[in-house]
Amino acid sequence: MRLKQLRKQKGISQLKLAIDLCISQNSISRYETGERQADYATLIRIADYFNVSLDYLLERSDNPKMNK
Repeated sequence: MRLKQLRKQKGISQLKLAIDLCISQNSISRYETGERQADYATLIRIADYFNVSLDYLLERSDNPKMNK
């Protein structure tokens, strides 16, 4: 998952992201290391937060734009 890359590009900390998404900082850390996988609802919130497609977030595409 491109979570760490997107977070760093935006210049925000794990804690800020966790607060904005209403999840724990520990969960963000585990998602970034691959120790834990986000559920479907959380993946959608993360993709919406960064304004990218789920395919881009999950590294299934190199196109960050969402199809409408």
